[in-house]
Amino acid sequence: MIELHNITKRFGSQTVLNSLNLRFEAGSVTAVLGPNGSGKTTLMKTILGLVRPDSGEIVLCGETVIRGGNKAKNDDADYRKSIGYMPQIARFQENITARELLAMVRDIREEATNEHVLLRQDELCTMFALAPHLDKPLKTLSGGTRQKVSAVIALMFEPQILMLDEPTAGLDPVSASTLKDLIFQEREAGKTVLLTSHILSEVQELAGTIVFLLEGNCIFQGQSAELLASTGERTLERAIARLLQGSPLERTT
Repeated sequence: MIELHNITKRFGSQTVLNSLNLRFEAGSVTAVLGPNGSGKTTLMKTILGLVRPDSGEIVLCGETVIRGGNKAKNDDADYRKSIGYMPQIARFQENITARELLAMVRDIREEATNEHVLLRQDELCTMFALAPHLDKPLKTLSGGTRQKVSAVIALMFEPQILMLDEPTAGLDPVSASTLKDLIFQEREAGKTVLLTSHILSEVQELAGTIVFLLEGNCIFQGQSAELLASTGERTLERAIARLLQGSPLERTT
């Protein structure tokens, strides 16, 4: 479970996150939505500890891991080991192979010889049909194949929290279906899953909870079914359009 208490982040005179109070439950999939510039990426990076908020705090599983401003709480960021992160575009060392990258990540995590992690890695590589590509330099792999490698890295340590940024971008239909099945499995295992996606039909399929950001403010947080009922729409795409057009929903910041 993740809790954000009064999280504010400014870049210069621009407030990117405005006193956000959010709660992401275990055993749930939450989609963080909003137009470009709404604060989605900054929110994800703040939870990951890549951006420090100006004020507020972040609580993971009952423990405060980040305090805003100069009151840093966990400078060694050990809590990140509980998070699996899949960026929209992963930046890899181009001259190493996929197999070498996976070994390097295991070594960094001090799990280089962990048999359970190795078995999970092999299982995921099989599921994503990566075997023919493991010994190829990363620079020669297609964007979709690199995305599959990124999915393996995010999932192989079986983290309690998954953060997925546009996870199916570039994936073929079979691989996208495989990843969706894995997301459902993680949810059923009691994990906390956050994702962003511009494919609203995919969000409607995957996410039970919606957080909608606009100019750094949360204007909706709740069940996707509640959003549909509140806007009177049948699809998430139309419900989001209503929010952007000025729906009478109350802001939930």
